[in-house]
Order: sequence, then C-alpha cells, then structure tokens
Amino acid sequence: MLVCAACDAKFQRHGWACPSCGFSPRLIDGIPAMAPELAAGNPGDATYLHDVLAEAEAEHFWFVARGRLILWALQRYFPDARTFCDLGCGSGAMLEAIHERHPELRLTAADALTEGLSRARLRVPAAEFVQLDLQRLPFDAEFDVVGIFDVLEHLDDDVAMLAALRSAIVPGGGFVITVPQHQWLWSAVDEFSHHRRRYSRRELVEKIRRAGFRLEYVTSFMTLLLPVLLMSRLRRRDPAAFDPASELRIGRTSNRLLAALCAIEQRAMRLGCPLPAGGSLLAVARR
Repeated sequence: MLVCAACDAKFQRHGWACPSCGFSPRLIDGIPAMAPELAAGNPGDATYLHDVLAEAEAEHFWFVARGRLILWALQRYFPDARTFCDLGCGSGAMLEAIHERHPELRLTAADALTEGLSRARLRVPAAEFVQLDLQRLPFDAEFDVVGIFDVLEHLDDDVAMLAALRSAIVPGGGFVITVPQHQWLWSAVDEFSHHRRRYSRRELVEKIRRAGFRLEYVTSFMTLLLPVLLMSRLRRRDPAAFDPASELRIGRTSNRLLAALCAIEQRAMRLGCPLPAGGSLLAVARR
C-alpha cells in the first residue's frame, strides 16, 4: 500500500493520487516527487560525481565485490521475493545488477536526487521510480525486500529510518543493508561523503533489533583489505586536500589483486564463515 504525503491515508497502489484528500505529487522529469525540496540536492549530503561513479561501479573492485555479496544475500535469504525496493538507489548500478539476475522481481527505486533517478531509469526502464525523503517513506507493507546500500550512515536518525523501513516491508519480508565499519577508519572520505558515523558490529545489530527486526545474518567484508584501507585513510586525513575522483580510480593491476582478495573472503562467507572485521558490514534482517 501507499501512504499519502499530505494526509497519511493508506491506499492501494493505483497511481499516486490519494483517494482521501486528492493530493497528487508533482512530476520532475516524469518522476513522482514526494519531497521536491530535496530533488536538486541537500546541503547535508555529499555532492555526487555521477559520471565518475558510473565508471567506477562497472569495474572498481569495491563496487564489484559489494554487488556480488548483495546478490548472494538476496538469493540466499529471499529466494521467493516478488517485490524489491532499492532505497537510495543513486544512479542505479545495483538496481541494474539485481534486474539482470532477477528479472522476475517487480522493482521500485527511490532516492532524494532526481539526477540519480533519471540515470537509473535509463539503466532499468522497467522499474518504478519515486523521488522522496528517505526518512519519510510513503509505503506500508509494500515490499518483500528492501535494499539499503551505503545509505544509513548518511542519515541523522538512523533508528527512525529503520523503524520506518519496517512499516514498508511485508510481514515475513526483510532487508539487506551495507554500511561502513569501524570509526577508527574515519577519514576525509567520510567527511566528503557527509557520513554521520561508521558502525561497529554491535551498534548495527542493536539498532536493527531495536527497530523490531530479527537478524538473520551479519558479516564484515573488505576484511583482507583492512591494512590497505587503513594506510589509505591515514593519507587522507585532510578534507581540504581530498580529491573524491581519485578515490574511485585505481590501476588495473592493483584492481585485479584487490578483487582477488575480495573473492577469497567471499568464498569463506558462502561456506558459512561470517568475518569479524572489515571496511564494511552487511546485514540481513527479517520483519
């Protein structure tokens, strides 16, 4: 079901016009805009380099490894899902990968920025797109699975976000989430990205459970890369000197080597060995 942005009435999905109060969201580039004041950008969030990101998402070891892990988690824990929402979809790289692997899923993609949504729509025209405030979701028991990939750390009130997320998921459904791990890895990368926090495993698990979810699985990833990540972050302590584009560019040899290390740790995870520490965390939880 949908939830009206004006009167909070719940109604069955037949377009976005509310049958109770008549509210209908304006369209921006053909996309329903539930929070148009955020559509062009938010001073509290990063300035996203969509062109550079699109290039990196195709080949950069970090994006490729994260994508494979997310696809594995979806298949392992939600093999019968019929509906999926990519919440904070950006320019749609993960949405596209999910669509290619699971063309049977009815996909919804949501983000605050219409620039990213327009790019994502070119990648997956079959999906439904909506612009919204990620902390006010217009859904009630609407999705079997929601993906929140490196989004939660951008929000001031992550606990409220998780609680709202629970309402958007059908009973028995769940979510797959990724977040950055270890506060001691904090650097200019986090400053530029407007992260509010990096998570410890305990903090993430506690917040997921406090929101009323049952934790199914949690693991660190980018584990074998921790020494490399630490050295990289120590060199990037000064936000004023930070070049965000350079963070996304890497030599071919280095990229292949780091991708091979990621493949080794993912084999361990698939054998049932969650990892204790890493640059990021992945969690799966069920309502």
